[in-house]
Amino acid sequence: MTADGLVVIAALLVWGTVAGLDLVSVPQAMLARPIVAATVAGWLLGDIEAGLRVGAVLELFALDVLPVGAVRYPDYGPGAVAATAVSAHAPWELSLGVATGLGLVVATVGGWSLRWLRHRNARTTQRRAAALRAGDAGAIHRIQYICMVRDAARALVLTAAGLAVAWLLDGRLRLDRDTAAALTLAAIGAGAASALGGAIRGAGTGARLRWLAVGGAAGLGLATLAWSIG
Repeated sequence: MTADGLVVIAALLVWGTVAGLDLVSVPQAMLARPIVAATVAGWLLGDIEAGLRVGAVLELFALDVLPVGAVRYPDYGPGAVAATAVSAHAPWELSLGVATGLGLVVATVGGWSLRWLRHRNARTTQRRAAALRAGDAGAIHRIQYICMVRDAARALVLTAAGLAVAWLLDGRLRLDRDTAAALTLAAIGAGAASALGGAIRGAGTGARLRWLAVGGAAGLGLATLAWSIG
């Protein structure tokens, strides 16, 4: 591997770690959203369009769950980075399905790792309960730093594992064109269904659901008009 390749891998690892940290710890600036994480990964890989495509499809799945409070949710940041590595510099219609599958798997594993992180952080806090009750500011800072470092290590390992699988898929997975294209269509369709299901559940009943229907119809009409003009 060339020096430039090593630099790109290091940059992807750093970016995946930052995206993982953004989900829970700091700075929570929407960097963990799939569309953001994948687009930056695509830029680092020299194929920003691949990042945009991967991010858009994974974002459809991410719209189904709102990561607030104690809700369980996948960690799409590292998953989006790994998925972009699969699709970069490859025909999108043949690579997007495999990339989306990898991104979802890594994101799901990331969700499990977040549960582990919460338990470890809780035990760390419990061990320092006496200092916290005494108002020891140093104890508060130490807990915060320990938890942040633990989360960074979690995101780094998750990103590295995802990139390793992406490298294996790139070197060993050989699908015929029809199968690869079918996987891409399935990924896009499943993402659209996931986003629609989340929107319907979020809208509930009554006026909000009616406005959702109006917005969906208007968007479909505009898309049809733009397609016919183009």
